[in-house]
Amino acid sequence: MAVVELYTDGACRGNPGPGGWGVVMRYNGHERNLSGAVEQTTNNRMELQAAIEGLTALTRPCEVRLITDSKYLKDGITLWLPRWQRNQWRTAAKKPVKNVDLWQALQEQVERHRIEWRWVRGHAGDPGNELADKLANRAIDQWIKTHAPNRS
Repeated sequence: MAVVELYTDGACRGNPGPGGWGVVMRYNGHERNLSGAVEQTTNNRMELQAAIEGLTALTRPCEVRLITDSKYLKDGITLWLPRWQRNQWRTAAKKPVKNVDLWQALQEQVERHRIEWRWVRGHAGDPGNELADKLANRAIDQWIKTHAPNRS
């Protein structure tokens, strides 16, 4: 069975500030790129949003290899999420989990697919990761150009 590769990345200008997310989807020799931007957000939120958008774009359950340069995303979904759920979305320090809305949306998408999570070092020359980063940053540039032209 062929595997869908999803390269995901998030970016932010300021933290918080305008943010963008990018997804590179590869399957069976085809490539599709997705991106979007948000006015006021954080880098971590954009990392999560990229994964959600990529998984949501899959129209049926799939075998997925999701490649990210975000340890927050990879560790959160593979290590921390089960504990957070058992603790009613509280951290080990008994504080509310940050970005719980996105973690819950991501968990909903994760349940639809069989996912292998991979981490790659950001800005280290991985072509899929570099393209996802470029898509996220272009989305921010476009948002600024359209919504806040004096900001650029």
